[in-house]
Amino acid sequence: MTSQERDTAIYSVNVSFVAKGMTSRSVCEKMTMTTENPNQTVVSHFFLEGLRYTAKHPSLFFLLFLLIYSITVAGNLLILLTVGSDSHLSLPMYHFLGHLSFLDACLSTVTVPKVMAGLLTLDGKVISFEGCAVQLYCFHFLASTECFLYTVMAYDRYLAICQPLHYPVAMNRRMCAEMAGITWAIGATHAAIHTSLTFRLLYCGPCHIAYFFCDIPPVLKLACTDTTINELVMLASIGIVAAGCLILIVISYIFIVAAVLRIRTAQGRQRAFSTCTAHLTVVLLYYVPPVCIYLQPRSSEAGAGAPAVFYTIVTPMLNPFIYTLRNKEVKHALQRILCSSFRESTAGSPPA
Repeated sequence: MTSQERDTAIYSVNVSFVAKGMTSRSVCEKMTMTTENPNQTVVSHFFLEGLRYTAKHPSLFFLLFLLIYSITVAGNLLILLTVGSDSHLSLPMYHFLGHLSFLDACLSTVTVPKVMAGLLTLDGKVISFEGCAVQLYCFHFLASTECFLYTVMAYDRYLAICQPLHYPVAMNRRMCAEMAGITWAIGATHAAIHTSLTFRLLYCGPCHIAYFFCDIPPVLKLACTDTTINELVMLASIGIVAAGCLILIVISYIFIVAAVLRIRTAQGRQRAFSTCTAHLTVVLLYYVPPVCIYLQPRSSEAGAGAPAVFYTIVTPMLNPFIYTLRNKEVKHALQRILCSSFRESTAGSPPA
């Protein structure tokens, strides 16, 4: 359906009926609008089915997701504040870590609040057609940018360990800013392509998205037109991007491992490789779950299982802990900031 056809559609939807005790099926029947063709209707809102195993105890899972979201945002913003304020963390790897923390905080914000809203009321599961498009774009923008950023971080580790004399010149402040900017730009373009391809299709019902947020595979299953081209583009584009980035990361670490093994002392080898363990861990957490989802777009269970929850909700929460526990510099910088804040608060408090 073209934008002109949607603009000429005469329909006014009011989702307040959800609060009146209507079932999700009757909700979907109301979430269509008639176009100029009287025999054709299009979906104006979608109904997110959410996570199936949360239905019996919604209040408990609401508190759980609230805790996860709070830890995710607070942890990543704390890392971002630490990297930005501590002069000891001036290396390029920490510059990229700041971008990663910001991405994780935003990525969690795209999905988790809507999940929590759906746990409270049926109305919280409803999302407009335009809202679904915005959520899908933001998710793929942030997720693909993070994918490119992991590749840049691997290249940074390769230069630091394999070419230490060339590293200060190759990874100067300007180069870091340019590489980070390029990752954001490519991520925005990548997300725009997939969003436009997904929402150019006609959606005339049903409106149930068997997922906890708007993503490409579950949304495509609701299209009334042929989605073969979309699925091929999704598999080719996302597959090429993810596989290409992963191959570059693997190649970087092959050279890194070879360089580390040439170091004569065990202490030197451990110190060199310790700067890479956190990055390797988050890369594995990032890449493995999506493979289970996007390589089987027609599977009804692809978006409803644990892999989807893990890489969209849990991984952004774990990243600050991984970088804090596995990186001594970040750990010490965080301790300095917390100690400084504690001293300032105690110094400013009135005596008893």
